[in-house]
Amino acid sequence: MGTLSLLQAAKGYWKGNFTNKLFYHVSTDEVYGSLGEEGFFTETTSYDPHSPYSASKASSDHFVRAFADTYGLPTVISNCSNNYGSYQFPEKLIPLFINNIVNNKPLPVYGKGENVRDWLFVNDHARAIDVIFHEGKLGDTYNIGGFNEWKNIDLIKVMIKTVDRMLGREEGTSDKLITYVTDRAGMIYAMQLILRS
Repeated sequence: MGTLSLLQAAKGYWKGNFTNKLFYHVSTDEVYGSLGEEGFFTETTSYDPHSPYSASKASSDHFVRAFADTYGLPTVISNCSNNYGSYQFPEKLIPLFINNIVNNKPLPVYGKGENVRDWLFVNDHARAIDVIFHEGKLGDTYNIGGFNEWKNIDLIKVMIKTVDRMLGREEGTSDKLITYVTDRAGMIYAMQLILRS
């Protein structure tokens, strides 16, 4: 509903005068579903969301396109992969796991940790947004990725080795913190239970 409210506000405020105006919608690659073992999502990949979050993002993308088609609203969409970087919100995977390793807390891994994610450094994402904002074609969609694909479990093991080494522990000491949890269905609830234990 947030995107729809913003679209309605822009349409109402601009009152049909779209000269030098742009509604830039930053979305996620999760609208495409799961990334396979090989290859990348492209701008023509069919939408296939599998969670309420990704379904809501997919619907917001559709609202943006509908406002462009119906009202001529000047829009552009970018779908990015998973961001990481300094000062990231502490509940996101990388800062959460670093903090949990430091504090000897469980590392909740969904399923077998085989899900593949592409990781994008936040500064690279910001540069891409700037290019699209200034040079993108109205009505187009642009995928932004890091060409940095990792299985969750492989990334977690790299974080464990790195943090253990930096703390003066033997590399792999924190492997024992890995806790496998049911994949996706109760994702938020499962994470809350693990973090509280």
